[in-house]
Amino acid sequence: MPRPAVPSRRADILAAARDQFNARGFAGTRMEDIAQALGLSKAALYLQFRSKEALFEEMVSELIETMLPQAAPADFGDIPAPDILRGFITFMAARLTEPGMAFVPRVIIGEGAMFPDLARFYHEQVISKGLGLVERIIRHGIERGEFVCADITQACRSVVGGVLMAAIWKNTFEPIGAEPIEPAQMAQAHADTILNGLLVRKDRA
Repeated sequence: MPRPAVPSRRADILAAARDQFNARGFAGTRMEDIAQALGLSKAALYLQFRSKEALFEEMVSELIETMLPQAAPADFGDIPAPDILRGFITFMAARLTEPGMAFVPRVIIGEGAMFPDLARFYHEQVISKGLGLVERIIRHGIERGEFVCADITQACRSVVGGVLMAAIWKNTFEPIGAEPIEPAQMAQAHADTILNGLLVRKDRA
């Protein structure tokens, strides 16, 4: 059987690493575990990734590069901002509560203090990009006369914070007995609350 091409092998490694991080967390996962899951030697794995940190960072970067373009259109055009924002909240809540994505917020929140470089990477490459997209949506709404917002920075953090809460609740609290949530319903309630504070209304004029 021909040997897999490098891009395919790297994709396999990222998938196996995601499973290991999801099951064991960052500190509990060893490069040996990932290599063993793939039937590779540790040396072969290190030829592809210089460290566990580098592997985690590439995996998360690939996930966010795939997710954000799906969360909102690249060109807002004439699309109403409330529709874009609701779509963003709904999509991100669904994705971040999926089992295959559960490890990302759990690792950063639970282990970020032990691995500050990892937390810094996550803030710069994931949180900041998500906040930037939400800011674009809010500014789009302001330009269209649909939104009013006195503090865009805090509004963006509120949007992203509610989405992260859904992920934390589903993947951290539910397993220890907290009341189960339905991410889609929570996302709609969160979107309703946010939009209630942003939408321009005649009684506010």
